Amino acid sequence: MTVLTLIWIVLPFLVGFIIYLLPKGDRYLALMGAVASALYVIPLFVQQTPINLQLLDNFGVTLVLDPLAGFFILTNALVTAAVIIYCWNSDRSAFFYAQVILLHGSINAAFACSDFISLYVALEVISIASFLLIAYPRSDRSIWIGLRYLFVSNVAMLFYLIGAVLVYKATHSFTFSGLRVSPPEAIALIFLGLLAKGGIFVSGLWLPLTHAESESPVSALMSGVVVKAGVLPLVRCALLIEELDPIVRIFGVVTALLGVFFAVFEKDAKRMLAFHTISQLGFILAAPEVGGFYALTHGLVKSSLFLIVGNLPSRNLKELQHQPIPNQLWIPLVIASFSISGFPLLSGFGAKVLTMENLQPWQVIGMNIAALGTAISFAKFIFLPHNHQDPSVLKAPLRAEFWVAIAILLGGLFVANVVYYEAYTLENSVKPLATIAIGWIAYWLIFKHATVKFSKLFEDFENLIGVMSLTLILLFWMVMA
Repeated sequence: MTVLTLIWIVLPFLVGFIIYLLPKGDRYLALMGAVASALYVIPLFVQQTPINLQLLDNFGVTLVLDPLAGFFILTNALVTAAVIIYCWNSDRSAFFYAQVILLHGSINAAFACSDFISLYVALEVISIASFLLIAYPRSDRSIWIGLRYLFVSNVAMLFYLIGAVLVYKATHSFTFSGLRVSPPEAIALIFLGLLAKGGIFVSGLWLPLTHAESESPVSALMSGVVVKAGVLPLVRCALLIEELDPIVRIFGVVTALLGVFFAVFEKDAKRMLAFHTISQLGFILAAPEVGGFYALTHGLVKSSLFLIVGNLPSRNLKELQHQPIPNQLWIPLVIASFSISGFPLLSGFGAKVLTMENLQPWQVIGMNIAALGTAISFAKFIFLPHNHQDPSVLKAPLRAEFWVAIAILLGGLFVANVVYYEAYTLENSVKPLATIAIGWIAYWLIFKHATVKFSKLFEDFENLIGVMSLTLILLFWMVMA
């Protein structure tokens, strides 16, 4: 299994370089790399035995592959495969597919890393590949958005790298467990980098503009898997070091509330999804023990929603309320919205039930409010007018590859129910259904007609680093406490 693991890590990078040599096979080669990742995770779930690879014993450079990482890797495989298929007959060049599979490989590496220095390398490669995909249209706007993302990411990783050096200075090792005896400033600096990279709390306010302005397939990758490269290390730290668990859970709750607060008032469909990405990442951190299953469910849902919204006649939800969309597009939009709201028969239900069962008592009220806000937000999609059968209202005809991609993502939501089939009890079903019902009523009575518009001050480029500095001060205070 050790040899197989090393081959699996190297394969996407090898495929990416081969695509440059054989550009005519770009789609097939990229899809092969994604399928290989999906096949690799099967033994992780079947054997339930973690794979620990000590690459450099003296420096603590290690890889850990276990069921927790398996959920994240499977998410990466399914989302990447769906995006490649979605773009199959588009005019995108071999460069695009090469960057997609290189991004896929670097995300896999980040999920496998259990030390701070190799994780740093993986996260930096992710930043570069993400920038190239964001800027792929080569318009002035896309290049600016890409550079903005790259600058914020690199500043965050500079803080992270200083923290990693402090861990090594204290323990002569880069392993995650070294945080236990590291100075408080090391923990604060590393967590700041991971929070910013993962789009957590106010450090993640770079995310709405980046996701909203990117092409739909790139937004699907960014929201579905890229941000989770910063989330999994936080989950591992919480599971490894008991003292860090409350800090991670606190950020989980406040992030869930922050994202959903903006989402319920947002009128731009892609920005709403981006704010909900922030919120749903909070759900993953709020219950680290079961964060892997929630990450899988969120990745499938959010990627499908970005692909679907990219085909709507408008991003303006006010306009969509007066412009019926075809049933063929409304139905998958509703299925995905039901799942993220926690409706039974879709894995979003099991993920939310499992998360709520693993909360600390002090988290319950905040996370229930976040769940209610989720139901309110996605009522905007569920209650769109839709009995219109004229496909001419769409930006372009829905191609066969769109349906294959959506079938992979939404089909995964039905299949993933087997992970936690015990959730299907009467008691567990009543609460999510009641939350959804209350959310829908609140939407019709209050939020459908609300015209609240919040300032984008903290999203401005010149303020993002300042917000990061405030987060660092907060982290110092929390670690010292």
